Amino acid sequence: MRLRPRSIRVRDTLIAAVISLLAFSALGVTLDVIIRDVGTAQMLRENQLAARRISGAVRDGTMRHPIPDDPAGLVLQVVGPDRRVRASTAIDAWRPPVSARRPAVGERVVDYVECDVPEYRGCMLVEAIRATTAPDSVVVYAAQPMPVVFTAGLLEWILTAVVLVLSTLTSWTTWKVVGRTLRPVEAIRAQLSEISASDLSRRVPQPAGEDEIAQLARTANETLDRLERSVARQRQFSSDASHELRTPIAALRANLEDASMHPDDTDLEAVVRAALRDTDRLESIVTDLLLLARIGTGGAVAQEVIDFAELVRLEVRRRASGVVIRIAVDARPAVRGVRMQLVRLLHNLLDNAERYAESCVEVAVSETDGQVVLTVTDDGSGIPEQDRERVFERFTRLDTARSRSAGGTGLGLAIARDIATAHGGSLRIEESLLGARFALRLPPADHS
Repeated sequence: MRLRPRSIRVRDTLIAAVISLLAFSALGVTLDVIIRDVGTAQMLRENQLAARRISGAVRDGTMRHPIPDDPAGLVLQVVGPDRRVRASTAIDAWRPPVSARRPAVGERVVDYVECDVPEYRGCMLVEAIRATTAPDSVVVYAAQPMPVVFTAGLLEWILTAVVLVLSTLTSWTTWKVVGRTLRPVEAIRAQLSEISASDLSRRVPQPAGEDEIAQLARTANETLDRLERSVARQRQFSSDASHELRTPIAALRANLEDASMHPDDTDLEAVVRAALRDTDRLESIVTDLLLLARIGTGGAVAQEVIDFAELVRLEVRRRASGVVIRIAVDARPAVRGVRMQLVRLLHNLLDNAERYAESCVEVAVSETDGQVVLTVTDDGSGIPEQDRERVFERFTRLDTARSRSAGGTGLGLAIARDIATAHGGSLRIEESLLGARFALRLPPADHS
């Protein structure tokens, strides 16, 4: 099994070190070649100029002895075929030939490096020129010492040291930069590790900007928001279930126990009717609670484009109460949503209006400010302004005449608002001259 560094910081630093080492090594090799080529070419030009000047002087008989010293300090010699120095600069008069190599007759000019020559230290860059094509022609040598950096490997050592320093600096910079970049990630990880199911209110630190880490922090916080809402919904479900189911279950149990203990004194038909009523209420409460638990949980639901005005008309036609329902449709808007949920929303709003209306309910459908608007208005006693948000809470009972509930579970308006919110809309109570007016706003299908 191949071992891999677990830390992103270590891994990135190692990658940067390897890449920088390869890149700087290639650069060092290139510089080494360039420096050697440029330096050698400059020295060759100096040797060639001096050697050709003296060779021309030999051919035309104008060469002087000793040869004038070269400004660049070159070793200049004229050597005969017997390896005797015929002429040289004054400073080199006592030295032996700088090289034993003689160009061939057909070659005439040779450039090369000569090392380990007695009386000369180090290596010499030499140009040897035959003065004429005759076999016994003298040879003119122009030579100068090679720089130490070229001969002792010093240039390579210097470039190697520079490569190592630059690679080390790059690795250290990468270590610092990656560490600084990952610092918010570590803070996010540490915060996430401390968040538990018992406390989902904490959020991870969110750095400024629009980079990937900032987006990660925002996404993590959004996920925590959804998780907190989901857990709160489940806790609310458990609390509501335990609170609201206790009363009908207790009543049902009391009736059955009384009938069991006193069978002779019990009206069995009345007990059965009471048990059925309690059972119906239990079923209604459980159904509503399960619907509340499902709405907006993000599960897969079948959405479709719905003719909202026609849906309202169908729901109104199903009404069979003694309350008059008048409907006004100013548009034929379409919405996108879950048909059964929208039917339940309309059913709950109309049930609530019929329950508290004196004689009439008005329903209106329109399009206003780019939204589909439904208003349901009853002619009842209305809802005080301070209670207009409370009526959407679960199991809310007001102290006014609107608290009379003919078999309701106390969850209808809570379900209606949750369905509206899950469809990207809103449900609230607006001002009305008489009674209560509920206003539902939904985005049209082409804006969903």
